[in-house]
Amino acid sequence: MKQDKAKNLTTTLDEKNISELRAGDIVNISGKMITARDKAYERILELLREGGELPVSLEGEVVYHCGPLVSRVGGGWRVVSAGPTTSGRMDDVQVEFVERTGVKGIVGKGGMGEGVSRRVGELGCVYLGFPGGAGALAARSVVSVEDVFWEDLGVAEALWVLNVESFGPLVVGVDLDGGNIYEGE
Repeated sequence: MKQDKAKNLTTTLDEKNISELRAGDIVNISGKMITARDKAYERILELLREGGELPVSLEGEVVYHCGPLVSRVGGGWRVVSAGPTTSGRMDDVQVEFVERTGVKGIVGKGGMGEGVSRRVGELGCVYLGFPGGAGALAARSVVSVEDVFWEDLGVAEALWVLNVESFGPLVVGVDLDGGNIYEGE
């Protein structure tokens, strides 16, 4: 579906504000976005399987498959680059991750496996594609780093809680009705 203007979403998301999104729509996100890659996924699922609590709630949030490049500024952090990681790397655990965390949006690169994409949409989570090679563009949308957890995993694998403004443009890759721009590729 073509549109003239990007849709603006503000986190925290719920099915009401993402149910009208269609595969191919362009969106921008403002609010909280949390980065997570392979090692963070592993730790999150380990904690949740054991009945533990996460350092930050992911319910209704947007998770960004990203290992940001950051620098220390005073007592805080500045994001220098925040390009996406290939989402297919998390396919083996993506469905369980969405089920256990309640995330409503995943931002990444390249889509997910067909069965994974379908199931994630059925669970009430949209997939939003961001182009590779645009890390500097992404960093310009990061207003601040709210927090960082699990630095022991390494800077790229830590859980970064970012405050973003008009993060995008993002393409709705998978919607809640089964629309998928990656099908047939």
